[in-house]
Amino acid sequence: MTRSAETASAVGVIDPVPSRQGITTARRLPTIDALEVADGERTADPLRVAVVAPPWLELPPAAYGGVESMCSDLVNALVQRGVEVTLLAPGRHGTAAAFQSTGPVADPRLMGQALPEVVQAAQLPELLADLAVDVVHDNTLAGPLITASNELPAVVTAHGPVCGGLGGYYRTLSTRASLVALSRAQRESLPTARWAATVPNGVRPERFPFRAAKGDYAVFLGRISPDKGPVWAIDAARAAGIPLVMAAKCREDVELAYFEHAVAPRLGGDVEWIGEVGGRRKVELLAGARCLLFPIDWEEPFGLVMIEAMACGTPVVALRRGAVPEVVGNGRTGWVCDRPEELPAALLRAHELDPRVCRATVEDRFSDTALAAGYERVYRRAAATGERLAASRPAS
Repeated sequence: MTRSAETASAVGVIDPVPSRQGITTARRLPTIDALEVADGERTADPLRVAVVAPPWLELPPAAYGGVESMCSDLVNALVQRGVEVTLLAPGRHGTAAAFQSTGPVADPRLMGQALPEVVQAAQLPELLADLAVDVVHDNTLAGPLITASNELPAVVTAHGPVCGGLGGYYRTLSTRASLVALSRAQRESLPTARWAATVPNGVRPERFPFRAAKGDYAVFLGRISPDKGPVWAIDAARAAGIPLVMAAKCREDVELAYFEHAVAPRLGGDVEWIGEVGGRRKVELLAGARCLLFPIDWEEPFGLVMIEAMACGTPVVALRRGAVPEVVGNGRTGWVCDRPEELPAALLRAHELDPRVCRATVEDRFSDTALAAGYERVYRRAAATGERLAASRPAS
């Protein structure tokens, strides 16, 4: 399979259409069907996009920050493709895009609470009024309350769960904006939404050093939460007799409480806790590991750390939940287990997997280039639909 064909099968994006020039004056009504197109296709028409990031971290993030990492890689890759991008984010300017600050970084102790996102969302009308853009791409939870009701065409990525009350929220948003899923699993969990496209997350492979020779330890990297399965990770590593390094975010009150109750008593000896890491230390930790242990206990819509590990040539041992089977090729880039009891045997077989296949999979299917190509098509369809709606309105 060629690179372009493989990317098309992994990125279910809508087909590119010519973009207008100037700012639209109509809201975009989303399509339902997403057409698969080749990665190399693009139009030369100018495109101007405002990308809204969450209020929690500066871009690029220094340590933990899945959405922020994705946004950072996306805007840099879009700029390389010739898209004019303005990033709306907190703190200081750290990407290749033009930058509009949304204010200081929110207090990390409030992460997950509504108020910082609502405060940022309230500023968006004023910030967007000063920008000449064709499309707004919102990556926050509260922001689409503003951006999806704006006259500019809006693209909204659902970065988290879309079930329960959130399902109703995203279903409503999908009638006002182009709603993007990260995986088929996420999309299928809310089939009543009008999904415009499925664009998997991507990373810049050059940021992750490839290493064929692996150490003996497994690594758990993410955040401390029951749905991430840290206890299962510890139990599996001990059962397999494999050292485990745990590098995880643990700063919110609920995380701290769970850590003290369930994780801390299990630490010591062959299980080392090093806390939240980022930058060079993070990629070296991933590159040297025999595998990433990813025993999630929820329907995670993607799992960025999986492709970060694979970019380093490190396979993934995971449970079959959420998007795991879409990201990890069982027997090629990792082992996908059905039950926690199967994890120890899979850990012992991690050395059977070829690190070069892991790296090649990221380069072909989950790169920042594929990410930007997918979103550019979503933007162009949104902008073109907005233009057609504006043209069909009677003159006032």
